[in-house]
Amino acid sequence: MQILGNEQHKIIYGDVLEGLKTLSDNSVNLIFADPPYNIGKNFAGHIEKWGTDEAYLEWCYEWIDLCVKKLASNGTFYVMAATQFMPFLDIYLRKKMNVLSRIIWYYDSSSVQAKKYFGSMYEPILLSVKNRNNYTFNTADILIEAKTGSKRKLIDYRKTIPTVYSSTKVPGNVWEFSRVRYKMNEYENHPTQKPVSLLERIIKASSNAGDLVVDPFSGTFTTCFVAKELGRKSIGIEINEKYVKIGLRRLQLATEFKGEKLQKEICQFKQK
Repeated sequence: MQILGNEQHKIIYGDVLEGLKTLSDNSVNLIFADPPYNIGKNFAGHIEKWGTDEAYLEWCYEWIDLCVKKLASNGTFYVMAATQFMPFLDIYLRKKMNVLSRIIWYYDSSSVQAKKYFGSMYEPILLSVKNRNNYTFNTADILIEAKTGSKRKLIDYRKTIPTVYSSTKVPGNVWEFSRVRYKMNEYENHPTQKPVSLLERIIKASSNAGDLVVDPFSGTFTTCFVAKELGRKSIGIEINEKYVKIGLRRLQLATEFKGEKLQKEICQFKQK
C-alpha cells in the first residue's frame, strides 16, 4: 500500500479494506462508494467476478462496516450497486444506518440493452446517515427548476393568498444524468466512469467546504476531482495502477509516476 498526494488530497494505492483501516474512526464527513458490481466488467485487464454471489456480498459487508466506522457522527454514506445486489446491501445497511433515500440514477441508451427481457436503464443509490437528526443537507445548493411554477405558472389556490407555485425545488429521488461517453471532455478510459454532474449533486448536498470526502473505489477519481473543485478535502482508494495514474493527473498531484509522464489516454477505435 502506498499513500500519495498531500494533506488536502490523498490517494491510497492499495486494497480497499487495508486502505480504509488507515483512516481515523469517526473522521469522514461524506463517503461515496461505487464498488465493482460483480457482473464481469473488465477493469484494465482485471475481470471483477467473485466465485459466488455470497462471497461477493460478504466482501461488501466488510467494506461497508469499515465505512460506517470511519464516518463522523453527522456523516453521510452513499452506496451504489448493481440492481440484483442492492436489496441485500439495503437490508444490511439499514441495520447500521438510517436510510433516507433510495435514489434511481436514470440514463437513456441508444443501444439495445436486452432482447429477451427488459434491459436495465438505471443504477440504484442508497443515501444513509448515522444520525437522522444531525446531518448535512444543503438544500439551497442543489435546487432545480420546478416546471409547475417556472414554466406553467400554475397558481396554488389552497393558500390564503393565491400564489404561483415555486419556480425551484429539491430534486426527487429519480435523477437523470447522461452517462460518460467517448469524446466527452470528462471521458477517461474506464468502463464504469460516473459523470461529474452526478457527483456534484451528491457533494454539494451532503458536505460543506473543508469537509473530508472519501471514495473507497475511486476509478477515474471523479469524486475526488469534484471534491477539490468544490473546496472539500478528499481521499481516494484505488488498487489499479492505471487508475491511480488518472487520479494523480486529474487532481494535479503529480506530473510523473514511476518515471512515466502522466497524460490523458487517447483511445483509438478501429473503423470497421
